[in-house]
Amino acid sequence: MSRKLWLVVLVLLTGACTAGPPSTAPSTRTPWKPPTLINEEARYEGVLHFVRDVIDGRTVELADGTKARIAQLAAPPPCWADGALSFARTTLLASAVRISPVVSGDVNLVLEDGTDYALLAVRQGVLRAEGVDGGALLSAESEAAGADRGLWGPPCEGLDAAPPPAATTGLPAPGTTAVRPPPAPAITTTTPPRAAPTTTPPKPPARTCAVAYRISGQWPGGFQANVSVRNTGSTSVNGWTLRWSFANGQTVTDMWNARARQSGATVDAANADYNPQIQPGGSVSIGFNGTVRAGNSAPGAFTLNGQSCSVE
Repeated sequence: MSRKLWLVVLVLLTGACTAGPPSTAPSTRTPWKPPTLINEEARYEGVLHFVRDVIDGRTVELADGTKARIAQLAAPPPCWADGALSFARTTLLASAVRISPVVSGDVNLVLEDGTDYALLAVRQGVLRAEGVDGGALLSAESEAAGADRGLWGPPCEGLDAAPPPAATTGLPAPGTTAVRPPPAPAITTTTPPRAAPTTTPPKPPARTCAVAYRISGQWPGGFQANVSVRNTGSTSVNGWTLRWSFANGQTVTDMWNARARQSGATVDAANADYNPQIQPGGSVSIGFNGTVRAGNSAPGAFTLNGQSCSVE
């Protein structure tokens, strides 16, 4: 092979070894994004959220750090702030809830079993309703006030602050010095002995309601009962809540002619929308089905709107 030919071959081989890889055109495809089950535009709707902390009676912190204030609830008064916080912690802390935003920026909060927290808190007298023109929340507030529950009872008595004590202790106010009055002159009197007066104990106040509790049917693990409430007072009852406590662990499963709520052994039966009034001498009947594990004794005491009733 001639020398010129060798030079040509050497030049070609050198160019092939030093040339870089061919450049590629930039891609026009959209980068792939992994699928997600979260709808970013409605990330709270219908999704169970975990309550990590409770800030106050109407504000919670979710597991993702979001703080949410529950709509239609007023701030608790200072005399009931601790009670509202305790109720919210017991009911919501470390619980799964569903929330949905409202126009005001607050949220509606529903427990996992479907219970509306705002309605529950107002019915138990823990908080007042706020910005509500009517409906279930105002009915629940009237029910709690009539039964003196929560902030409607002592020490708040429905006020923003606990009322001052009715009687003073006689001690000087802080920062002042007590001035002792001069002793009164001694007066000596002589009174003839008198016979000890005879007194009769005062009669207990007349009961304004009477309750008849009857078990109408019973089967293994369950029973049915009828309760009659009679107005024995002289004024009409407008809106009522009947309360009693079971002694054998019974529970109410469903009730008619009233709305039932049970906490432990205590049952509250509130009037339905169609029977809020009981005229003097009139009565209303409610019934319910319940479960029972052992004995099934009848309750021994009832109250109507916080007033004790006689048992028939």
